[in-house]
Amino acid sequence: MFSIDEVFVRLAGSPFRQRFHLGHDEYLYCQNRSSEVVSQHAVDFIARRLAPAEPENDGKQTPMRGHPVFIAQHATATCCRGCLEKWHGIAQHIPISQEQQEYIVAVILQWINQEMQRSLPPVSRRATKKKADGRQQLDLF
Repeated sequence: MFSIDEVFVRLAGSPFRQRFHLGHDEYLYCQNRSSEVVSQHAVDFIARRLAPAEPENDGKQTPMRGHPVFIAQHATATCCRGCLEKWHGIAQHIPISQEQQEYIVAVILQWINQEMQRSLPPVSRRATKKKADGRQQLDLF
């Protein structure tokens, strides 16, 4: 494993990783819950989705949105075993130790804490997609 500070310096040089930020809803989610709750979610997600030697759907198991921890995982390259190996030096194909899981959670929480220092992001409306025949599909909500 690399030091957390070293990893954040490397992540800062990645345009892909730098494009991830908490959205309005995720920001409010963190703001309205204790840090212990968000931390426990991170612990649970890592234990279930990443810790096994061969996680189910590895490389696709972390959604791109829906929870602040998921966004943090993509921003910090803790989203799959391949990224963990490349960015953090945590080998694939063997179970992740408790110490490594604690390190991963610490990286995620540090990123979330940094994001919470930013201003509340504006509410965003996702662009609607046009169907092949040119009609637009509207959002339900």
